[in-house]
Amino acid sequence: MDTETGTARGSGADAGTEHRVGGGTGATASVRTAAVVAAGGLAAAAALHAVWTRSPWPLSSPAELAEVVVGTGEEALPSAAATAAVAGLLTAAAGLVLAGARPDSALGRARLVRAGLWTVSGVLAARGLGGLLVSGLDLQQAPARYTAMDLRLYSPLCLGLSSLTGYVAARTRGGRRSPKAPLRVETGQGGGGRRDEGR
Repeated sequence: MDTETGTARGSGADAGTEHRVGGGTGATASVRTAAVVAAGGLAAAAALHAVWTRSPWPLSSPAELAEVVVGTGEEALPSAAATAAVAGLLTAAAGLVLAGARPDSALGRARLVRAGLWTVSGVLAARGLGGLLVSGLDLQQAPARYTAMDLRLYSPLCLGLSSLTGYVAARTRGGRRSPKAPLRVETGQGGGGRRDEGR
């Protein structure tokens, strides 16, 4: 005969632990979706920066790239090395988001990954809010095409990616290993024997 109370308590505790989303025993579908979208956006931005080390695509010339993307003249266009460094940072950020969405793994629980998630979210938020302020008030006196793109695309995109990354970080904080199987006690009919399982 199984001891119903012991089994029920063990199962209840285990189910309660699995149900915790913020505690981080496992990423929910919404967290995984947010991580994939954020990582995809960061990876796409990284790929564009990698292309820009060799080509102004999808624009027609380096001068147009400087005007529309950087908001400067061609003479102030960042070097290929600086652009490649940005591509590397964006790639690393995408990897951090994907790793942080799995708090049940050793990498996902690492302090460096947790701190990295909040750093990425904060940097993107600063870029987005700063861009809206500077371009909205025309404080930089940048080319009109850059200002329009910054208000319509660049800054809102940064804020969106920041929100998704922050969501992943907040919903997976405190991740830990899955709990052990619950204790189950079986007692013989005569009460003389008992067996522990789950350890």
